Amino acid sequence: MNEVTVGYVNETLSRYSDWFYATSITVYVIAMLMFLGSLAAARYAKIEDQAEAKELVGASVGGSSAGDRVPGKVADRTPRRSLGEKLAAMAYPVVWVGFAAQLASIVLRGLATERAPWGNMYEFISLTCLACVGAGLVVLRKREARPLLSFVLVPVVLLMFIGGRYLYTQAAPVVPALKSYWLAIHVSIISIASGVLLVAGVASILYLVRANWPTVDGADERATGFGASIRRLTAHLPSADALDRTAYKCTVIGFPLFGLGIICGAIWAEASWGRFWGWDPKETVSFIAWVIYAAYLHARATAGWRNAAAWVNVAGFVALIFNLFAINLVVSGLHSYAGL
Repeated sequence: MNEVTVGYVNETLSRYSDWFYATSITVYVIAMLMFLGSLAAARYAKIEDQAEAKELVGASVGGSSAGDRVPGKVADRTPRRSLGEKLAAMAYPVVWVGFAAQLASIVLRGLATERAPWGNMYEFISLTCLACVGAGLVVLRKREARPLLSFVLVPVVLLMFIGGRYLYTQAAPVVPALKSYWLAIHVSIISIASGVLLVAGVASILYLVRANWPTVDGADERATGFGASIRRLTAHLPSADALDRTAYKCTVIGFPLFGLGIICGAIWAEASWGRFWGWDPKETVSFIAWVIYAAYLHARATAGWRNAAAWVNVAGFVALIFNLFAINLVVSGLHSYAGL
């Protein structure tokens, strides 16, 4: 195949990069639906188990031996993998396929442009989502925690759709202000930290749901209303304590990385603009988000503040999303030069 290049841009590799990007979104959606299906299947399996248990109890009340009156019920209690467990087991490698496709998209974008492939909003979102999925695959690798990836993939798919549909730009060399080795250092660190902290935010949101709408066995399937619906949705997620630990682990990793990214950005700003800090909107909101996460870690280490700490972590999650979109796309500042 003949490769066509136009001004430092390999159009063939750029096209392949776009195809892999679209493929990764499709694969992520499939995996997300499989994980949600595993949660639904686990719920219905629980209903069937409860009905079977009631049948066994009723049979034992009517006679001396439940096994005599309900043939096969006791023998059928042998351990076996449920449909939900099978779906979750199949969905996990599917996420890895999507991760590999997205990684290929980013690498090909870099090869096509001969630069670090995160010089605009489209590329930055892709790298951030890749880091988010990668963190989720590592932190949620245990079998019982894997269904949480469905909730991690929700913001990933949404961000990637917005990036590909509304923020996409053709592969091209970056503007002169970004032609620096600090582009590869500063932006990559910030992007990876943001991806890890997004996982922490999702875990804290689910923790608050589990803590404020605890599951009540037996009554859930008959109850109605919003609270009952929330309980049924989250009944088969890990416990609130497990979700809290997941959020904490991710924040412990993401927080210092985010701080390091801010420091690298300040050094780059001094080299480019002659000052380390100028309270540019991007700098200001990044600092605010860093302070929020510092407050979360402090609150998390304080006895009796577990629930309040989760709310602080959610506030940091909101600050990250605001910093990603509103600051870059709406507010005018020095960080707006990269374009879309």
